Amino acid sequence: MDILKDEKKQSLVEKDQQNVWHHMSRHEKNKSPIIGTDGKGSWITDHNGNRYLDGMSGLWCVNVGYGREELAQAAYDQLKQLAYMPLSQSHVPAIELAEKLNDMLQDDYMIFYSNSGSDANEVAFKMVRQYHQQNDNPSKRKIISRYRAYHGNSAGALSATGQAQRKIKYEPLSDGFLHVSPPDNYRRPSGQSVEQHNLQCAEELEKKIIWEHPDTIAAVIMEPTITGGGVLIPHRVYVEKVQEICRRHGVLLIIDEVICGFGRTGKLFGHMHYDINPDIITMAKGLTSAYLPLSVTAVRKDIYEAFKKDGDVNHFRHVNTFGGNPAACAVALKNIEIMENENLVSRSSVLGERLYNGLQELMEHKNVGDVRSQGLLFAIEIVNDKKTKEPASSALLSKVIGECKANGLIIAKNGDTVAGFDNILTLCPPLASTDEDIDFIISVVKKAFKTVN
Repeated sequence: MDILKDEKKQSLVEKDQQNVWHHMSRHEKNKSPIIGTDGKGSWITDHNGNRYLDGMSGLWCVNVGYGREELAQAAYDQLKQLAYMPLSQSHVPAIELAEKLNDMLQDDYMIFYSNSGSDANEVAFKMVRQYHQQNDNPSKRKIISRYRAYHGNSAGALSATGQAQRKIKYEPLSDGFLHVSPPDNYRRPSGQSVEQHNLQCAEELEKKIIWEHPDTIAAVIMEPTITGGGVLIPHRVYVEKVQEICRRHGVLLIIDEVICGFGRTGKLFGHMHYDINPDIITMAKGLTSAYLPLSVTAVRKDIYEAFKKDGDVNHFRHVNTFGGNPAACAVALKNIEIMENENLVSRSSVLGERLYNGLQELMEHKNVGDVRSQGLLFAIEIVNDKKTKEPASSALLSKVIGECKANGLIIAKNGDTVAGFDNILTLCPPLASTDEDIDFIISVVKKAFKTVN
């Protein structure tokens, strides 16, 4: 082996440890992260030449896979032609993308661009509060979310997030955010059907609105499926009941599609599994497959009308320097074209079923309480005892994750969410994965669980 190459590799590790503060990572002396150098399809290569199937699509986002030269070319072409234009004005890719998104949503929305999912949700919160003020309902300012849900890391988005471990040492955050229980079908009360449990959770939301007084509630925000909090998939009766409750009390419904959107759940958008029409939809991640930062807050046009009123402070006074960058919009358009040409939404459903069927034998393992999925969004809930459903320790999950990594597969868990309930392994492979990729995931995960006695 080339000594100089080895020295360069060691230098990279040392420089990383000396200079890079890693996201969501505890400090461990001499710990070396995967230092990625190349990616193709569902696979990434590190600085040592090791290859890994990225079973998490980065952070739930590289939907069309790595190494898409046509996305790089779209960015390059746009950067050459027009690298920047603030959206206090406009540019062609932003216009074309907004039109395309309305076609995909099969509805009539105004599209507001930002950089990230957190940004998109912050924009939504400001919009709903201003909307109610301009409709002579100034007391409607509170926003309801669900425990275990994640909506971002910025102050308002983290306030909406229902994961206490994300908030410790950062509070006080923004006020006016309330939380209710999500439907957790695996842990529903004994004797309750899934439908009964979901209706009960919806009724809890309505009670919260009534007890706080409907005149104080501006909006409800929810992911179609809670993702990072453990992949909690609701029964359709819950989602449709939530919309009914919101409409009855004059509360706007914000659907967070940051992870669930763009084919991840086997539908174009997660909310399309249900008969609902959201007032506001936020999206990011799969919008560009993470090739460039871009997010969207899509707002129904009847809501947008309230911002047309005359007056110095009646327009939406929010600006984002990089939001809707021309190159990012161009990449999003090309990304959507790839998804359509390769039928990646239906492919997500087909591959999801293949992966689900392949992992079913895990249910025989003494520590596997539940395997659940929607499209290519997966959770394996690990318990110490199947009867009591006592959550397993982080050490046990780390063992499975480590075994998968040692065999060339990256998976994750719902860490830093809710104390005692970080016991869920997650899988979220690219929608462009091959049948062979899915079979590889199945074989490695099953092998990893054989090491857990």
